Amino acid sequence: MTQAWHQHLMRVQYKDTDQMGVVHHGNYITWFEVARTEWMRHFELSYHAMEEQGLLLPVLDVNASYKRSATFDDLVVLFTRLEQFSPIRLVFEYEARRITEEDWKSQGLTSATVDEPYGELLTTGKTTHMWVNEAWKPVKLHKTHPEIYDQIKNIVE
Repeated sequence: MTQAWHQHLMRVQYKDTDQMGVVHHGNYITWFEVARTEWMRHFELSYHAMEEQGLLLPVLDVNASYKRSATFDDLVVLFTRLEQFSPIRLVFEYEARRITEEDWKSQGLTSATVDEPYGELLTTGKTTHMWVNEAWKPVKLHKTHPEIYDQIKNIVE
């Protein structure tokens, strides 16, 4: 499954760093959630609207691989794309990359999506999710919510 990466710009906040002056490893998981939510918002897939329809998307698995440390006030772009999609599960792929102001001005302002991530690689990760109903029973999205299934299918094709 190949598609463009959604990009979300952020600055590292002081509260996200530890005594060593680097971003605490657990914050990357939170950043993945922010990135995933912004990916969904960009493609007009509202978590809020899905929940109102009785559809939930809990995380089944999360992993992160740390390459370099981010520090306070670094400019970071979170890149997100859907790696796998089925009527039952989704797998998102993430890259957190440090960039300069010049990188952002030359790369980032033209589009919410890019073909390839840019900048210094900090962390990679993945999250696996399963579609469930309000009773936390697995659902087959193409049968229970075909309009959402078709919307996601159109994104990844």
